[in-house]
Amino acid sequence: MGGQSKTKACACKNISEQEKYNRIAEVIEEYRDKEGSLIQILHLAQGIYGCLPHELQQFIAERLEIPLSKVSGVVSFYSFFTTEPRGENIIRVCLGTACYVRGGKQIVDKLQEILGIEVGGTSKDRKFSLEVMRCIGACGLAPAMTINDKVYKQVNPDKLRSILDQY
Repeated sequence: MGGQSKTKACACKNISEQEKYNRIAEVIEEYRDKEGSLIQILHLAQGIYGCLPHELQQFIAERLEIPLSKVSGVVSFYSFFTTEPRGENIIRVCLGTACYVRGGKQIVDKLQEILGIEVGGTSKDRKFSLEVMRCIGACGLAPAMTINDKVYKQVNPDKLRSILDQY
């Protein structure tokens, strides 16, 4: 659990690149001998750095003495990981069956129009990132989306601007 406290300490955006890499090196040392630790290390590294660009993946691979392809494969496989900086607020639109049938795709289309980004993208002002997900467990109140950890149910495309204005 010590690694998580290090991540929380890194919430500050004002630390230098070198300090971020130093903290990531500490995380690697703490988890290196634990079986299956790569995902945990990547998760914490992304928390510290904000994303997992190629150079950082290379750094992690070298420190763990594993092939870069293994690190890159894990990063590209799991949708949680990103190689580009995410926005301050993460919007995730549910496209599970109930949400899709009740208008989830229209929610995505309207958000793309409002924010001027594609799914997986981040707005120019770095305020929002747009993602889709399979199910958030609010099927009875579809369509649904989340912004950060707040769930919005029965979302109407015409009300999206007022929801975004809260952020």
